[in-house]
Amino acid sequence: QVQLQESGPGLVKPSQTLSLTCTVSGGSITTNYYYWSWIRQPPGKGLEWMGAIAYSGSTYYSPSLKSRTSISRDTSKNQFTLQLSSVTPEDTAVYYCARGPTEESRPFEYDYWGQGTQVTVSS
Repeated sequence: QVQLQESGPGLVKPSQTLSLTCTVSGGSITTNYYYWSWIRQPPGKGLEWMGAIAYSGSTYYSPSLKSRTSISRDTSKNQFTLQLSSVTPEDTAVYYCARGPTEESRPFEYDYWGQGTQVTVSS
């Protein structure tokens, strides 16, 4: 059973960089052919795919967030990390990590999700 767990600060100040880590257990992030995504849901809105890192280490980003987003991984710890720079209150959301079959899967295609972590951007 694969399990994902997000971790990071729950409160970030405007203009700072948000950093979240997803720790995966029960399966390796290098296993063919899975993609490990970051997805967020702002209050009252739908899910937004932010980006993904593939089993190979290749990265993919949402065009709307690409200039502010970086996803990396630490295979020794079986973790992948999201960094979102220059945050504003509009980046307040529940952030999820998930495993899917492609770089941008449809919500029902993700077979494992983290429980989500609330991040609030406020001074």
